[in-house]
Amino acid sequence: RLLILQGRWCTSACSDSASSSVFVFHAEGNACINANAKYCGECIQAGAKCGWCKDPNFLKQGETVSARCDELQSLMKRGCDAAMIENPHGEQKILKNKAVTNRRKVADGVTKKQKPEDITQIQPQKLSLTLRSGEPQSFDLKFKRAEDYPIDLYYLMDLSYSMKDDLENVKNLGTSLMLEMSKITSDFRIGFGSFVEKTVMPYISTTPAKLLNPCTGDQNCTSPFSYKNVLKLTSDGKKFNTLVGQQHISGNLDSPEGGFDAIMQVAVCGEQIGWRNVTRLLVFSTDAGFHFAGDGKLGGIVLPNDGKCHLENNVYTMSHYYDYPSIAHLVQKLSDNNIQTIFAVTEEFQPVYQELKNLIPKSAVGTLSANSSNVINLIIDAYNSLSSEVILENSKLPEGVTIAYTSRCKNGVVSQGESGRKCSNISIGDEVMFSISVTSKGCPKQGKPETIKIKPLGFTEEVVITLNFICECECHKEGIKNSPLCHFGNGTYECGACKCNEGRVGRQCECSSNDVATEDMDRTCRKDNDTDICSNNGDCVCGTCECKKRDNPEERYSGQYCECDNFNCDRSGNKLCGGHGRCECRVCICDPMWTGSACDCSLDNRTCMATNKQICNGRGICECGTCKCTDHKFQGPTCETCPTCPGVCTEQKECVQCRAFGTGEKKDTCERDCNKLPQPSGSSYPVMHCKERDANDCWFYYTYAVNNNTEKEVHVLPKHWCVSDCPAGPDIIPIVAGVVAGIVLIGLALLLIWKLLMIIHDRREFAKFEKEKMNAKWDTVSGTSPINRFQNPNYGRKASVS
Repeated sequence: RLLILQGRWCTSACSDSASSSVFVFHAEGNACINANAKYCGECIQAGAKCGWCKDPNFLKQGETVSARCDELQSLMKRGCDAAMIENPHGEQKILKNKAVTNRRKVADGVTKKQKPEDITQIQPQKLSLTLRSGEPQSFDLKFKRAEDYPIDLYYLMDLSYSMKDDLENVKNLGTSLMLEMSKITSDFRIGFGSFVEKTVMPYISTTPAKLLNPCTGDQNCTSPFSYKNVLKLTSDGKKFNTLVGQQHISGNLDSPEGGFDAIMQVAVCGEQIGWRNVTRLLVFSTDAGFHFAGDGKLGGIVLPNDGKCHLENNVYTMSHYYDYPSIAHLVQKLSDNNIQTIFAVTEEFQPVYQELKNLIPKSAVGTLSANSSNVINLIIDAYNSLSSEVILENSKLPEGVTIAYTSRCKNGVVSQGESGRKCSNISIGDEVMFSISVTSKGCPKQGKPETIKIKPLGFTEEVVITLNFICECECHKEGIKNSPLCHFGNGTYECGACKCNEGRVGRQCECSSNDVATEDMDRTCRKDNDTDICSNNGDCVCGTCECKKRDNPEERYSGQYCECDNFNCDRSGNKLCGGHGRCECRVCICDPMWTGSACDCSLDNRTCMATNKQICNGRGICECGTCKCTDHKFQGPTCETCPTCPGVCTEQKECVQCRAFGTGEKKDTCERDCNKLPQPSGSSYPVMHCKERDANDCWFYYTYAVNNNTEKEVHVLPKHWCVSDCPAGPDIIPIVAGVVAGIVLIGLALLLIWKLLMIIHDRREFAKFEKEKMNAKWDTVSGTSPINRFQNPNYGRKASVS
């Protein structure tokens, strides 16, 4: 190959700069080593990557029992057979997996009725997870919104005096709402309840007359009350209209109402309200704000709400005894009982209930018209909004257990984190998937099984998950208590090591914890009576050195006195033992066919074999797989190349001419006869400097060399740099220019000479004139006036008469 490069001569100073990458190993201790595990169960709880080598002969002298705990690859690299490594894995079992269902239709088109408990919207329903510390167990949860799913709706209304006109419109709500809801479900039930306020001062007036009729003037109002369950959930819309039509407005003194008391009773009194395990809706209708926990102190009520049912004859009887519930308490009870809340409030209180809605999951707010005439549309819209969103929640998790959600919703939308708990815009028949991952850390509650539940908010269906924890290795079951292998029965021999009884220490439990630091024991940990215990690389435990651990798990101290290590051997190419051996007690143990203190010398002489089957062409010796040429004229990997031998310059002349200058005898066959060569790399191998003439009798220069890869390298000096080495012909332009310039210069010189002579002549004439002037004498008459007078003889005479 011939590569002709025109440019400046390059020395080592102008070689291309190369950026070198330096790789620094940052040793970071892994969780397995940092755990300092004393037995197998403790090891596997340190992390999912940790394993325990139960081979009794695995540990080297000076290594502690905790050295059995390491990452799997590291254990096998250290010589532990894979069959001797304890590395249990978690598992999962689906115990109940009923497919999601819809209401089915028979052949004649009539809807086939199913009981609510036979409808399944979530799958699976029950499973068991066996968890190992740090190893997540994942499963998929499917949700499908069922068609024609039953609905229970309870209408809870504020009957304070300001809601008088609203009551008139609600009296016909039953049949109208039943008609509208029949478009959504064929199984709909409705109930009604009302509330006013706690029956104590200062919320109401307690005078006898006001207790009978709290309204003013001739208004006929019923006695104040806290909460009444007027109608249990029923599918009879007419009955709803009848009972609601019999209700009367009441009154109170302050503006906020006692609606929270009523909501709490509706949520917890399931039997009295008649809730089924179906979609549960609570419509809360009011035109005022609300009292909450702490407000009861105004009436002398300080006991917190107990969250229990206190209905007698469908009336809340403990309003004067228990305070209002807190918002958090309501959220808990509504969630526990799968109740979705719809706040139907007037526009004035929209901002207040909007903030409340943000605190209560699966709730909605609708604007109630001044007389509640739009309540049916409000309920329908709110139900559609609530039912189109599914939000997963889980029960309280055991300590150390975490759960992560990933949702795969409609149109391929994938979300994680908190957003992974929910999917929106779900229509009837739509199916969405959730990936749920459960992870434990350590061994919660000594490995006792735990149960958690996951369910969609507002739905009664749930997934029951039993959590089992892997806290011990399988070999733990084969442990021998008080084994003679553990120094006369001072420990349990399990998983290849002794698990010492309390108060005993040592690899075989041979020492008492009270005697581990005596002078006699320390003496046995000193090498050759050295002052350093365990060579300053370990601790003396029970008269035996237990070597320290390094941050890098690949690096270890060993030996009876921890005097050895596997990381302080010679290096070559920045590799320990040249990458061709292992370091044992600070000495490289080389792989076959390698030798040297750093295992960097190859014993394979095949790389030194020349084409004539001689080692280094008979002109050198083979050392560590590389030829060292003894004849300095020869070079190359096998001492076969002689770049300075006569004739090499002449051999390359024609190719250099055609490649560099497009001339020479081979210019027409250059591509065929002259291959390319790489540019010289600036290495130290011999270079031949060549000088040749071309057809124009010009000299051109190039270097010729053979690199260490036996490739020829040629570097040519550009021809225009060598113009002084070509025979030069006459150049007309400089000659003409010289003649013209000579004529002009001679003319200018003659003019200057003429001018100089004229100046000299003029100066001489002027000097002569000045001299003559000084010598001139003027004639003068003494006393004679310079004035002459002449008189006209005719002046003054009279003219004669003719």
